[in-house]
Amino acid sequence: MKTETLNLNTSRGATIAHVARPDRDATAAVILIHEWWGINDHIRDLAGRYANEGYLCVAPDLYRGSVAANPDEAAALMKALAIEDGMETIRQAIHTAQAAYQIDRFAITGYCMGGTFALRAACEIAELKAAAPFYGDIPEESVLAQLRVPVLFIAGLRDAWINPEKVNTLKTIAAKYDLPVEAVSYDADHAFFNDTRPQVYNAVAAADAWRRVLELFGRQLRNAE
Repeated sequence: MKTETLNLNTSRGATIAHVARPDRDATAAVILIHEWWGINDHIRDLAGRYANEGYLCVAPDLYRGSVAANPDEAAALMKALAIEDGMETIRQAIHTAQAAYQIDRFAITGYCMGGTFALRAACEIAELKAAAPFYGDIPEESVLAQLRVPVLFIAGLRDAWINPEKVNTLKTIAAKYDLPVEAVSYDADHAFFNDTRPQVYNAVAAADAWRRVLELFGRQLRNAE
């Protein structure tokens, strides 16, 4: 596995994507959207995990170089990021990766704020074949109704933000429009997948969620080969 940087140009300013490449040529890619902290060591580690599974992993920097040092900074950065800005950066990451690596099969995942963007992207970006949002907010019904690709939505039952009520709302809308959504909730807190935060990390839940994500991406990205 090796890492490199991909330059991205958007109407709101240039940014980069952290890229992890597997040892062999990849035929499919995972777009990884960072938490409200920004592109930190945890996100780079996650990108490497996907590369070790054989995927090209592209993690666009929605904050254009800023990384939060504490929750107050993270909240401010997330609040300042417009949905349209983040979505444009994600689209640009996909298009740039297509040209740079000759890959046309993409899935998307994200955590916390990144989960919010990952689910919306699955509704709005045609190039995506699957999505695995972790404890992100759900978009408005009119956006969610556009979903056409399989989604594995992962949540924690003890999450005070993406709480069971919100997950049930997602399930209700998915049933109303017959959307390909599977929601899995663990007896865990928000950010339970983040192994750099021992106060919330849940190793058992994280391992099962990782297994489920790899199964989804394998079906949607590799079975088409």
